Amino acid sequence: MNRKLINRITINPEICNGKPTIRNTRYTVDLILDLLSAGMSELEIIDDYPALESDDIKACLAFASQLSKVKTIQRIVA
Repeated sequence: MNRKLINRITINPEICNGKPTIRNTRYTVDLILDLLSAGMSELEIIDDYPALESDDIKACLAFASQLSKVKTIQRIVA
């Protein structure tokens, strides 16, 4: 895992209700993953969102990869 990439992902309760975002912006990790899964290329995303960098997109993928390695998921009942 590349710590430098993962450090681009921030979780701030005051931004996007605490969803993981890129560098404390309003660009969420799930937005980027949705765009990629819809078939957009990295260059197309950067063209549409010029504040993003190539490493931001790689960071989203690295973050998602780390989440998929969770061994157990606990259900929280409110």
